[in-house]
Amino acid sequence: MALNPSEQLLLDYVTSHPEERQFWQEKVRAFARTYRDDHEAAARLETELWAYYRERSAVARPFRERVAREGLTRVSMRGLAEYWLRLWTSPKPKGKSQQKAPWDE
Repeated sequence: MALNPSEQLLLDYVTSHPEERQFWQEKVRAFARTYRDDHEAAARLETELWAYYRERSAVARPFRERVAREGLTRVSMRGLAEYWLRLWTSPKPKGKSQQKAPWDE
């Protein structure tokens, strides 16, 4: 999976700060429990990730430096949201309508 530079910066930051990683792991798992559909969970989580990126851009060095160079233009965090949902949650069981029929195999 390829992440955009902003997503990669956020991933690297969270990975290098255990307390931030734990916070996001719990948040991602909560989103997965709250929303039945993975696409809905990713869309909602993406919004939270962008808000976090904006907040960090005012106080954390790597974010401040990037924003000073490039500005704070809204970018998608969907790839990171989907990646973390796959990484930190268990796959949801498929519903009966999504399962293959024995004759389809």
